Amino acid sequence: MLTASAAHDAGPLAGAALPLAGATLPLAGAALATDLVRENLDHHDLERNVYCVLGLPIDALDMPATLRRIDAAAASRKPFLLSTPNFDYLVQSRSDPEFRESLLDSDLCPADGMPIVWIARLIGVPVKERVSGADIFDALKAPGRRLKLFLFGGADGVAEAAAKSLDSIPAGGMSCVGTHNPGFVAVDAMSGADTIDQVNASGADFLAVALGAKKGQLWLHRNHSRLAIPVRAHLGAAFNFQAGQVRRAPPKFRAWGLEWLWRIKEEPYLWRRYWHDGSVLLRLFVTRVLPLVIVNRRNRLRSERQPRDLLMNTAKSHGIVTIGLNGDAIGRHADKAIAVFRDILTESYQAVVIDLSSTHVIDQRFFGLLLMLRKRLKGQGTTLTFIGASAAMKRMFRLNELDFLLNGEQSKEPHDGQDHKAQVSGTAIS
Repeated sequence: MLTASAAHDAGPLAGAALPLAGATLPLAGAALATDLVRENLDHHDLERNVYCVLGLPIDALDMPATLRRIDAAAASRKPFLLSTPNFDYLVQSRSDPEFRESLLDSDLCPADGMPIVWIARLIGVPVKERVSGADIFDALKAPGRRLKLFLFGGADGVAEAAAKSLDSIPAGGMSCVGTHNPGFVAVDAMSGADTIDQVNASGADFLAVALGAKKGQLWLHRNHSRLAIPVRAHLGAAFNFQAGQVRRAPPKFRAWGLEWLWRIKEEPYLWRRYWHDGSVLLRLFVTRVLPLVIVNRRNRLRSERQPRDLLMNTAKSHGIVTIGLNGDAIGRHADKAIAVFRDILTESYQAVVIDLSSTHVIDQRFFGLLLMLRKRLKGQGTTLTFIGASAAMKRMFRLNELDFLLNGEQSKEPHDGQDHKAQVSGTAIS
């Protein structure tokens, strides 16, 4: 099993990444057995080095690791939703549950936008760098790949102009095999069979969408099982940049976190969004980020002085498995927790219940792991419920913008009158 530390250094598909170098497939790297790629993709969620950043699942990885994941997904031809959360994504996820689910159900979420990177670093999340959608798009254009691209959305003529620009790049890494502009209509109106059939018939490896963040994420999420193109992502402004409609901010502006200022200069109508997001950022900094900085520092100091193990007890009865987290649920214990969760996922349950009554601490790495467990269970049609949270633990969920995980916890508790402590097994994690 790939450990969390290995995933952080080499990416979740590190074991498959080496054969990818020098490829002749439609990706960078040597030909890789399809079965091997599929095996890695089928089990990668728990191996992802994911952290919770104010409710968002953020993969702590760099650009090379991101490109390896995209390459492997294109080779496997299996659905792979790439989301690039910036601060506007965070703002929208707080008020729109479906938008939030589109991020939680994604297969990769590198940090886009410097505010996400800054917040992550302040609360102790080891995000190395910003990996924006536009930068990913630029990296994929480099020679060494042969990705077939379909452009969906954009203003009138923009996708066509971007396609022409891409196809004019000598030995470029992407060639455009189709475009479609659905117009300014509702998500359901652009999800008809004719539209989906046109997209699928292209035989593309990568589906790039530009519909506005909210509409784009929802369209990809609602049509996830209907789309045949393996890699899909909403890349928004990348269309305009490639078509030459909008100039991208100079590298120094991006490095200093001032790309928003440049965007307002280029697209003045964006000032309202940035003004609103800025006010939310200030409020969250005071009510969420600063308290998390204090709490996390206090917990780290206590853990250094008096380290606690984590005992995970599993009780299985009548289609329900209860996992008790006893001790500190922190990143140091992630590897063995992954082993327990993987074992749970090999069987079919009606519900999985996480008992927090004896949990002292949960950090951002363990929250990220729980979000990945939720994603996998959701894919199996299994519910994940949390019970026994103390007032202090509920505050930790609230500070991390994870209140929704606790909603209705009492109504989801087992009520069949059976002893759910049957078949108890304990795993000491140190």
